[in-house]
Amino acid sequence: MMNQRLKKSRNAIVAIAAIAALALAGCSAQNGGGDKTDAGGKDAKSSFSNVSIVVPADPGGGWDQTGRTMAKVLTEDKIVKTAPVTNVGGAGGTIGLAQLATEKDPATLMVNGLVMVGAIETNASNVRLEDTTPIARLTDEPLVVVVPADSKYKDLKSLVEDIVDKGQAITVTGGSAGGADHILAGLLLDAAGVKSADIPAKLNYTPNAGGGEAVSLILGGKVAAGISGVGEFQQHIEAGKMRALAVSSEKPVEQLPDVPTITDAGYDVVLTNWRGVIAPGDISDADRAELERIVTEMHDSEAWKKELETKGWADAFLTGSELDSFVKQNISDVQGTLKNIGLI
Repeated sequence: MMNQRLKKSRNAIVAIAAIAALALAGCSAQNGGGDKTDAGGKDAKSSFSNVSIVVPADPGGGWDQTGRTMAKVLTEDKIVKTAPVTNVGGAGGTIGLAQLATEKDPATLMVNGLVMVGAIETNASNVRLEDTTPIARLTDEPLVVVVPADSKYKDLKSLVEDIVDKGQAITVTGGSAGGADHILAGLLLDAAGVKSADIPAKLNYTPNAGGGEAVSLILGGKVAAGISGVGEFQQHIEAGKMRALAVSSEKPVEQLPDVPTITDAGYDVVLTNWRGVIAPGDISDADRAELERIVTEMHDSEAWKKELETKGWADAFLTGSELDSFVKQNISDVQGTLKNIGLI
């Protein structure tokens, strides 16, 4: 969720999504249950023995980790029989989102989160989060700003000051354009005194469709710095291949106890990246309730709790009307932030 201090091609997306939809053809209609209708035409209780999980990003990033961790827990704990994972990357998740709009299998869960909220705005997506069915918010994770281990930047201040001074000469990589990583980079420049209207021209941000690509760019010395979730970079930091400059949470994180917060580093910025799951927008109330039941059972399992601890994800579980309200507010917050820092 976003701290209150954080004061466009349509045809291409649709065409790519139509092609990408073929990739999931084998994932649909796999359930022995699903919607049932009684003699009076009312929905009876739904029951899904299988679910399909769609990760709207390339392998290696936080969404991919989330989707595959869900599949592991759901199947190993026998909550469902199968939970195949399909990656449909591109455009901050909006290609996958456009595909979800035509998905006929109600037992489909797509990973989403703050990144998608921002990408919908910056990509001017004609399919929006409001066109889907929110199922659950799962986790909340701080971001971390890193540089290669041999970088000249020893702290966040030296990096930010260099970007302010040299602009496009300093490249920063992260997730999709308009996503949490991009927003954080913009907020850092805003906090450093760069005018909002000047941030897009000043910030040389290289987006990518998955955490694996960002890691390659950073370790290969192709960029000056990178931003992503702590869990995506943690092993490289611990292996001494990356240097963590600061985390975006209010307090230092348990996985990186010696890394200062961005606030402690001198910039009044706090931002955390939530992740959750959504379903097709036209499913019945009974189908939504069944998906919520499945995800809730997963959340309550000891296996999921262990995964949260191992990956350093904060439990941010939310469903139902409270989730609906959260998503509505988050969309409004992100729109405001992107405008304030000149990204839309």
